[in-house]
Amino acid sequence: MMRYIDRFTLLLLAVIVAAAVAPVHGTAAAVLGWINEIAIAGLFFSHGAALSPDSVRAGAGHWRLQLAILGMTFGIFPLVVLPISWAAPLLLPSALGLGFLYLGALPSAVTSSIAFTAIARGNVPAAICGAAASNVFGMMATPFVFMLLAQSSGSAGLDVGHALVQIVIQLLLPFALGQALRPWLAGFMDRHATAAARYDRGVILLIVYTAFSQFVASGYWRDTPLGALAAALVLCAVLLAFMMGLAVALARVLGFGRADEAALLFCGSKKSLASGLPMANVLFAHQPGLGLIILPIMIYNQTQIIVGALVARRYERRAMQASDSADPSTP
Repeated sequence: MMRYIDRFTLLLLAVIVAAAVAPVHGTAAAVLGWINEIAIAGLFFSHGAALSPDSVRAGAGHWRLQLAILGMTFGIFPLVVLPISWAAPLLLPSALGLGFLYLGALPSAVTSSIAFTAIARGNVPAAICGAAASNVFGMMATPFVFMLLAQSSGSAGLDVGHALVQIVIQLLLPFALGQALRPWLAGFMDRHATAAARYDRGVILLIVYTAFSQFVASGYWRDTPLGALAAALVLCAVLLAFMMGLAVALARVLGFGRADEAALLFCGSKKSLASGLPMANVLFAHQPGLGLIILPIMIYNQTQIIVGALVARRYERRAMQASDSADPSTP
């Protein structure tokens, strides 16, 4: 797994370097924008076709855990990032402050949340339900949560009404169409799950190249101090540590067992890069600071994967020790 993380991280860095060295301009940029929109629509269509209703229903009976996951994702996390945007005019470029607001409004990551819950021997059915519900709900909730955060912070320059229309056209409709056609496509999607995962990663790389290409071509990067980038790294690390600690504390206050605690920890503290970048491409279309806006989610995503792998292994060791101590045949 760590080999995959390193490989994809290197690919992301390579794409950013390529955008810095060879950004697209003029007609080529317009064509790339159209390709982006088609690729994103295809991405959400494939997600709709691949998502089994059974996976959403499985584990849904544990409503207290599901409410805790949704509450952390769309309630607590947005409130935690709000002070960052208030300090942004003084400490960070406005686009970077907007990026942290957007990070706070995003749904939970699906694949890594479930994978790390499984490694930690946590409540996997609940994690599947929580992560899937977060992403389905997130397509509707993220724009509204972000709009509330932007208004609270005094951020301007975003046509929210137009963005919501684009979210419906580019994301919700393809997803709904995929769900409608799932009875006929389920077998195909199951047989080609690896290809679908590669397509997801390809779309992410395409979006990153387009965003940073636009960022470089606009000249916006010249006004971005290195100190702001360093601050973004530190803030993402602090945010992750705080949210993971809060998830553990909340699980224990609610009386959850170790398995449910692991599900809340990994689903409640993570943010989705796979959903976040396509939505950003719609919400912040044609903004010169898009490269800075998506920077927090890119940094946070890589940090949460590396730290999550370490924490999941620690939970796994605790579970194995508890199992061994409970086994009367263990010497």
